[in-house]
Amino acid sequence: MTDHHEAETGRSVALIVGAGPGFSASVARKLAARGTAVALASRTPQTALAEEIGGRAYSLDAGDAATTAALFAAVESDLGVPDFVMYNASARVRGLLTELDPAAVEAALKVMALGPFLVAREAAQRMVPRGGGRILLTGATASVKGMPTSASFAMGKFAMRGLAQAMAREMQPKGIHTLHVVIDGAIEKPGRAPPSQDAHLDPDAIADAALAALDQPRSAWSWEIELRPWVETF
Repeated sequence: MTDHHEAETGRSVALIVGAGPGFSASVARKLAARGTAVALASRTPQTALAEEIGGRAYSLDAGDAATTAALFAAVESDLGVPDFVMYNASARVRGLLTELDPAAVEAALKVMALGPFLVAREAAQRMVPRGGGRILLTGATASVKGMPTSASFAMGKFAMRGLAQAMAREMQPKGIHTLHVVIDGAIEKPGRAPPSQDAHLDPDAIADAALAALDQPRSAWSWEIELRPWVETF
């Protein structure tokens, strides 16, 4: 994963928004192993993970334009301009459509729809002049099919998928690879036993697949991949 920014500075810089102990942590560790300087942003700073991989932890209120701009400015000052940006922040409000709290739904959509737009916009403003970069957006089963009692989650994830598709068409001719990863199933978590073998997705396996897709040569880029355990129905 190289571009001319990395060639000039000798290292790549990654920013992961919505950093946590699962998929995003796996991506962070794998990028750090490649020699990438990794910035981790989340509502609660992931200081332990940052120390483990030699990165930096930042606080971010996802969906807020001012704090998003401030985050990019801080990362640029501390580590350099990110050439890899991942958005993995999410919010979920469960309930029957007739009983959902509009304010709670609005707050969730701010994280899942406005948040990725703000992050992608800041990333693209820096990547376009350099002629390259990679932007990874995390989708879910709800990105392609809405489920009962999960209307707000489907709304947000459908919005993110639409954003990714539009970004791919607009940004790929400018050298920026946009990838939307549909994670169709539950992700394995420490201490949570799966109901059957391979019932949960291994976060390291998801990270390997996503990074492999972002390593594709420009003549054959994917804008979206779907990942699911073999026990998951289509």
